[in-house]
Amino acid sequence: MIIKSLVINNFRVFRGVHEIDLAPRINRKHQTTPSPIILFGGLNGSGKTSILTAVRVALYGRAAFGRGMSSAQYQEQLDALIHNGVGISVDKTSIQLIFTHSHNGIESEYRVTRGWKRGQKDKLVLEQDNSELSSMSYDQCQSFLNELIPPGISDLFFFDGEKIADLAEDESGEVLQTAVRRLLGIDVAERLRSDLAIYLRRHDAAAMPDNIKAQIEKLESERTSAEHAAVELANKSSLCLAKIDLITKDIEKTEQELSSRGGAWAQSREQEKSKQFELDAERKELERALRTEIEGDLPFALAPNAMKNLLSQLEAEKKAKQADSFNTELNGFLVELEKKLSFTLSNSFVALEQIKECLTEREAEQVKTDILLDLSDREYDQLKAQVNNQAPSSRKRFDLVRKRLTIVEEQVAAISINIARAPEQEQLEIQLEALKVLNSHRTAAIVEHRDNTEAAKKKYREAIDYARKVQKLHDKHKVASTAEASLTNAQNTHALLAEFSEQLTAVRVKQLETEFIKSYRKLARKEDLQLSARINTKTFDVELIDENKHVISRKGLSAGEKQIYAISILEALGKTSGKKLPIIIDTPLGRLDSKHRNKLIEHYFPEASHQVIILSTDTEIDESYFSSDYLKDDISHAYEIKFDGVTKSSVLREGYFWERNIQQNKVVGAN
Repeated sequence: MIIKSLVINNFRVFRGVHEIDLAPRINRKHQTTPSPIILFGGLNGSGKTSILTAVRVALYGRAAFGRGMSSAQYQEQLDALIHNGVGISVDKTSIQLIFTHSHNGIESEYRVTRGWKRGQKDKLVLEQDNSELSSMSYDQCQSFLNELIPPGISDLFFFDGEKIADLAEDESGEVLQTAVRRLLGIDVAERLRSDLAIYLRRHDAAAMPDNIKAQIEKLESERTSAEHAAVELANKSSLCLAKIDLITKDIEKTEQELSSRGGAWAQSREQEKSKQFELDAERKELERALRTEIEGDLPFALAPNAMKNLLSQLEAEKKAKQADSFNTELNGFLVELEKKLSFTLSNSFVALEQIKECLTEREAEQVKTDILLDLSDREYDQLKAQVNNQAPSSRKRFDLVRKRLTIVEEQVAAISINIARAPEQEQLEIQLEALKVLNSHRTAAIVEHRDNTEAAKKKYREAIDYARKVQKLHDKHKVASTAEASLTNAQNTHALLAEFSEQLTAVRVKQLETEFIKSYRKLARKEDLQLSARINTKTFDVELIDENKHVISRKGLSAGEKQIYAISILEALGKTSGKKLPIIIDTPLGRLDSKHRNKLIEHYFPEASHQVIILSTDTEIDESYFSSDYLKDDISHAYEIKFDGVTKSSVLREGYFWERNIQQNKVVGAN
């Protein structure tokens, strides 16, 4: 299995759509095979855990949040995953996971899309090789996904590095027992034993009493009678269907005849008349509106050039009248001035004569305009407002009304044609009456078909109920002689499976012990290399044994030592089972000291699986690990998750914290 891509939309801290390429790519170290590690870097709270959560929710739905969760609690969890950033209000989200998976040697590409709205149940769509598996229900799709990586062992492949250490503290062995049985195939033998036990319980050796035989014979007779009645009713129901088909054809034929004689027009005559009345009223109103505009300011808009010339003439007349008035007033003033200066010196007369000459020249230079219209200033301003402001508005209203009137007149004409086509009701009475009778007969046939079908179903249910009662009696009182060979084989197989399961468990546990020791010694510090392991075949608890053969209490281990212990178990399980599953690790090095970190980075991450997705902070996979020989050649590609405190949302960019290349600014997801 390889996870190719993850697409999240308004999921947790991520706003909008983010498409993340997770398929391993070929690196310079691996010339032919892809490098296994896809690295995500982000500070605390930026959204690393959201990537892990998205994968788990896409695959498992409710099971991603643990067992025993109610529908209401699951809905609350889904609602909490919808993005709630600043300046955005959304009420839905979706996750899409694309992965490849081989079944019976054939590899297919699967696309899982899980989406939901706030307060509503999630929807699940499963596609195989770009074809939707529409025949599968929600529960069937979920069951298929559960078979790929059962939820009981998913925590061992998609895990939080800080929480996986809890496996070391699980002294009950429940988690490990489930994983060992499922991954190593032991549960198959156990299920087969359980099935055989059920078979054996059903076939005891007790002989069947005569009264039980009589009950079975009576029940069989009643079952046969019910089946015969059901078949007869089903035949009647089929005849009703044929009758309904014949009547339907007659109805279609009659309707065609009715249509050819204008029946369709007749049926809509009253509607057409009503609509015609409404349109006539609207037409009259539109014509009244047109007359109002024509009687108002509209004429000014019909001759724009003439109106322009008119306003120019009026403006010139206005200026001419203002000039004449000014000249008259000034001449009168000069006469008064001349009288007052008659007793003064002669120089005053000279000055006065010069002023008169200037005024005479000014009057000669003024453009002479004939006063043709002689409107007052108020009349001129009113006319100007009508031409420049009111007339354009009137023209727009006039055009809108005229266009609507054209449409209404066309509709009225069309309706008039439809009404003319419609024949009178009396001409169609025969066809309409025949159609009424046929519809009545079809309704009766439909009712009869429904009654016969329900009666047949009832008889079938009775027959099934009798058959179940017979089976119960057989199960309770089965004759030993009829199942002697089967019982013998089942008993022998049941005992053989018990021995096989025990031996298989011992072999598998021994393999697991060997792989665990190899992994633990590879990842542990030098001072811990003398330790060995022992797995209890009953409880599946893994015990650490020191060099003196004493069991070491895991409660005394440090948090980092517990994490190394748990990761060693995971690696051993993966290698022993032979299953090729991707691994997703969130916060992988948070509890480890420098020695354990070096061991894990050098010997676990590059070899853990063919696809290892690591979600790290800048203090875990830091610059020294990223750029040095530790991981550099084993990293397929990397992403940096950046959180924006203003929008309260994160974006993904290809590249890592300290990486400087051309891809660093390539935005993987749209904000």
